[in-house]
Amino acid sequence: MLEKLSESLKSSMKGFIQSIFIDEKTLNKFVNEIQKALIQSDVEIELVFEISENIKKRAKEEIGKGEVAKEHIIKIIYEELVSILGEKGHKIKITEKPYKILLIGLFGNGKTTSAAKIAKFFQKRGYKICLLALDTYRPAAYEQLTQLGNQINIPVFGNPDEKNPANIVKQYKNEIEKYDIVIADSSGRDALKEDMIEEITSVENELKPQEILLVQGADIGQGAKEQAKAFKEALNITGVVLTKIDGTAKGGGAITACSIAQAPIKFLGSGEKIDDFEEFEPKRFVSRILGMGDIETLLEKAKEIAKGQETSKDMEKRLMSGKFNLHDFKIQLTSMKKMGSLSKLMNLIPGMGMPNIPKEMLDVQEDKLKKFKIIMDSMTPEELENPDIIKSSRIERIALGSGTESSEVRELLKQFNQIRKVMKKLKGKDMTKIAKKFGGGKMPKMPF
Repeated sequence: MLEKLSESLKSSMKGFIQSIFIDEKTLNKFVNEIQKALIQSDVEIELVFEISENIKKRAKEEIGKGEVAKEHIIKIIYEELVSILGEKGHKIKITEKPYKILLIGLFGNGKTTSAAKIAKFFQKRGYKICLLALDTYRPAAYEQLTQLGNQINIPVFGNPDEKNPANIVKQYKNEIEKYDIVIADSSGRDALKEDMIEEITSVENELKPQEILLVQGADIGQGAKEQAKAFKEALNITGVVLTKIDGTAKGGGAITACSIAQAPIKFLGSGEKIDDFEEFEPKRFVSRILGMGDIETLLEKAKEIAKGQETSKDMEKRLMSGKFNLHDFKIQLTSMKKMGSLSKLMNLIPGMGMPNIPKEMLDVQEDKLKKFKIIMDSMTPEELENPDIIKSSRIERIALGSGTESSEVRELLKQFNQIRKVMKKLKGKDMTKIAKKFGGGKMPKMPF
């Protein structure tokens, strides 16, 4: 997420943290590097200088206090970045049912995909959702939304033969009343024009949504400010869904621009998968791009995966009793994969997001874990349950069946045995006390 900005900020911070003395010259050099990182990410220059001056003003009070000054100055940067993004964030609260969310926006910003992502987001939280296909302008829009709805087992209401979206709302008015949340995907255009405003206004009058969200790509940069203002004046939007946030240098500009335009960002789309989606929380977001981690999001992801596993409690008992086999290991690898890539998980762990671990190394580990799963797919149920029976002849057969080398099968077994040893050492230990050592779910102190 905002990879270039994040790497620049973390690199600047690492150099600053390693400085022996903190004086005005060191501070100015550090602030200049922060300025450069923000400007390259397309943040407005006036805003960059405002942040810089605030950092210098507040930081000078602490210069001369040695190591204490470093943490204090990093904290100032964190607070200044959070303040321009709205601090507390703007979550959607389901205050009545059905709660109707209308998505609007121009072509090519991921509106239809975002409709499915929002549906999945609320589905995970126990709400009964339906999707409403109101894009009568783009060919195959109804079919695309239907396919996405089928992927997540959410019904889609629409009529591909009807050209007036307000009539589709009328047609399904009684049907959508049965749901907790209704997410409507509207037509887009190449630009905000009168015909689009008229169409959305007629849909709004018929649907009466509690939320009108503008879906906007982060690659628009500072242009997000004018676009958000224009949509807000024409259609009274309540918030923004910012898509294409992964790996774009312009994302910083779009995020700050929306904040300045007083169009609060409510969701971030950070990838192509339906689960690559989250609520925008400024504190967590800034913490992540500065390499401070985000334990709360990591725990939430783990809880979501655990909800889908009926045997999670049994698994915990098996782990703590020392009865850990390759079948259990395979389940754990699958669960970890559902939580996202190694690089994304590392960014959520305090200190691990700092530029200490090369991305290439993480990519190698990612490939290795994929290969481990393929190897275990070639094992018999007996071998998964009792790994100690896997000797040379079985290793050769497993390698042949999985299209891997015998050395790779042996490496899997070696790593598994190391994990099993750790599990045996933890046998009988109070995991609650161990968890508390890692912060107990609260945001940890900054790892400096």
